[in-house]
Amino acid sequence: MTAPDGYAALHDSAGWIERSDVGRLRLRGTDRRSYLHGLLTNDVESLGPVQGVYAALLTAQGRMISDMHVYEIGDAVLLTVPLSLASAIRDRLDQFIFSEDVQVEDMTDATVQIGVYGPSAGDAVKSVRSTAINLVLPSDDFGIAGFEVIVERDSRDGVVASIDEAGARAVDMETLDVVRVESGIPRFLVDMTETTIPLEAGIEERAISMTKGCYPGQEVIVRVLHRGGGRVARKLVGIVLAYETGLPPAHASVYSGEREIGTLTSVVASPRFGRPLALGYVHRDFIAPGTAVEVESPKGHRLPGEIRTLPATDSRP
Repeated sequence: MTAPDGYAALHDSAGWIERSDVGRLRLRGTDRRSYLHGLLTNDVESLGPVQGVYAALLTAQGRMISDMHVYEIGDAVLLTVPLSLASAIRDRLDQFIFSEDVQVEDMTDATVQIGVYGPSAGDAVKSVRSTAINLVLPSDDFGIAGFEVIVERDSRDGVVASIDEAGARAVDMETLDVVRVESGIPRFLVDMTETTIPLEAGIEERAISMTKGCYPGQEVIVRVLHRGGGRVARKLVGIVLAYETGLPPAHASVYSGEREIGTLTSVVASPRFGRPLALGYVHRDFIAPGTAVEVESPKGHRLPGEIRTLPATDSRP
């Protein structure tokens, strides 16, 4: 359930959370950026100090292995990845090192990551300097601008106290998920999986450089964009649902008349809309905003809904 104070803080001031859902990998060596540039979907080679990009690691078939944020931190590149995949991604990156000067290290256990988001996030992290020990990195994981503060584990309590004293409020992941869904931001292992092509999830503008050199899966992406006009069989959309007590389950089926056209992936009770809001994949013929759909409900009947573009410019019913 959304915590009202935390939701308000994320929109009006700042909220913070310890990111126990994220793992951290560090790549050192003179070839670190060119090496990653050849493996990931976005432009890593041109990153300056304390700059970052959102990117994906794909199979040769164009399907996602993981998404991640990639930061150049001066003497290394830092990757923030889903915690459950950190070891596998480290091993995969290690596997493709041949003559390159690159070393991959898992920093998850040695560090703590604190996300600070909202319009006052900059003020909340002012006292936490970007040094070899403390990193303050830009972030948009939940659709609200903020920062990821990464510190040695022993420094965690002092940094949290400093952020608290600056007026940021602790928030929980449920509240951040509401903000994320309202912003239309898909999350890997929830709205995207190893079967997802980035174009289906609509992350190409954030995650894919159209001007960089080759990377695994690029052929598939280019073929769909240039020969197929960007058309994929299914697409992730926002769905605003009619109000009823209780939320439809994640993975509930979506219908148009008697035809099953898709499946929900994330469902939240949205304060902005005053009703349930979902992300889900639907057949490409039904993605137009305003399209009427129905979603199976926990009570056994179908709940009327409407396809919406997220983030919405208004919160009309």
